[in-house]
Amino acid sequence: MLKRILFATALAAGLGAGTAQAQPTPFVGEVMIFSGNFCPKGWLPMEGQLLPISQYVVLYNIVGTTYGGNGKTNFALPKAKPFTTFGGAQTLTQCISYLGVFPSRT
Repeated sequence: MLKRILFATALAAGLGAGTAQAQPTPFVGEVMIFSGNFCPKGWLPMEGQLLPISQYVVLYNIVGTTYGGNGKTNFALPKAKPFTTFGGAQTLTQCISYLGVFPSRT
């Protein structure tokens, strides 16, 4: 059975059916899990922090005050639950993009 699943997956990948490709430039507001203990350039850690609207206008247009803030001078990012190992150490960082392509609804 496993051989059939692997064959079907390989066949679909070869035909381009259902394959996902990473976008070279992320969408503003896109969330990713990063294996380091920091977020790369253009990304912010999702720690529930308040950000000034004046510095992150595009991200504010996506997030708004959904996660907090006064909507006049600041807004908040979501607070992500930490990923932990069995030993309790945090191993992955959840980040949100503030630079990139503004997503369209269509």
